[in-house]
Amino acid sequence: MNHPDYNSPVALKSFLDMSGMSMQKKFGQNFLVNETARKRLIDSLDIAKGTNVWEVGPGLGCMTKELLSRGAVVTVFEIDRGFVRMLGAFFENYIQQGKLRIVEGDVLKTWRNVLDDTGVVPERFFGNLPYNIAATIIADTIEQNIRFDKAVVTVQKEVAVRMTSLPDTGDYSSFSILCQWAYDVKPLMDLSGGNFWPRPNVDSRAVIMTKKAGFPCCENKDLFMKMQRSLFVSRRKNVRNNLTSFLSDGEKASRVLAKAGIEPTIRAESLSIRELLQLSDVLNADIL
Repeated sequence: MNHPDYNSPVALKSFLDMSGMSMQKKFGQNFLVNETARKRLIDSLDIAKGTNVWEVGPGLGCMTKELLSRGAVVTVFEIDRGFVRMLGAFFENYIQQGKLRIVEGDVLKTWRNVLDDTGVVPERFFGNLPYNIAATIIADTIEQNIRFDKAVVTVQKEVAVRMTSLPDTGDYSSFSILCQWAYDVKPLMDLSGGNFWPRPNVDSRAVIMTKKAGFPCCENKDLFMKMQRSLFVSRRKNVRNNLTSFLSDGEKASRVLAKAGIEPTIRAESLSIRELLQLSDVLNADIL
């Protein structure tokens, strides 16, 4: 089956109309119609023959086609049944060769089953992530102790800003800490709405996430994740008050902060990842 012209909104719309399909706004579907941007994204993945890649939201397969042409072994997660059907037709030979697996359904509900089934964490993670799930899928994998050697994702620009924000900035959050704890995160390029069809009402940013060496850098990963999340529950409260709520013990909160050398009256948004890791280790030792 012939692929549509991935660079032409008119050709894509015509193909969908002839196939009895349409774009589903509820799934956050937007095709990247800028060929130069697509190639730059794929280049940044550093794919070699046999590289295992997970791709989220392949749509009609414009990125999938490029991944497969470079020798990657690809698993795609697609929620739209019409797109699943088209992908099966476009890439039938690759499927038969075992180089492509199509997983139908919500990736938030299916990725763990695929991982359990294969027992292998893919080397690469890739996708133009739907805006309504981007932060969730990134956080879920980290929290479940799954890290990819490299991930290249295109997300809403606001999400990307949060991923790279530093202490004492308005966008610094628990999500910022989680991403930067597990990965070295850097922006790759910004993509205005005109690079996509249909044109979204927001700008996007592609980011590169490279597995951080020396992870997890703390004594108790689960404690660190729970603790740092709790410190941002009430951003207007100081770190002592939020830690007190987390521990249900104000005296312990004061003692642990003192041992960690952290001023109790500052807010969590002023704490670096290094300071939070130190606080977690002190708390872990105190609990033990």
